[in-house]
Amino acid sequence: MAEIIPLPATSRRPPREPEPLWRDALGERLRSLRHERGERLADTADRAGVSPQYLSEIERGLKEPSSEMIAAVAGALEVTLIELTAGVVDDLRSRATERAVVGCCVAYALAA
Repeated sequence: MAEIIPLPATSRRPPREPEPLWRDALGERLRSLRHERGERLADTADRAGVSPQYLSEIERGLKEPSSEMIAAVAGALEVTLIELTAGVVDDLRSRATERAVVGCCVAYALAA
């Protein structure tokens, strides 16, 4: 039987941090937009036609809202779906860049 030889520690990749879910990134963006407007959860929820509890769950990434719900909340915050989506994408890209920089620093530290 062949012997399995483990790789040296320096050749192992550090574990990857899981990517954020779309619903988490969307919720954070919606909360940020609402806070920028200085609005209470109840005010935005009322204009969107949803309960404050449901909007809170969306903002916390606990609900996977339908496209109609996303459009309603975006409209209540006076942003288009394109603006909202572009903002979420920008947030995700910035997180990916941060992870890459941290990963690069970890690789250099491990190599030293």
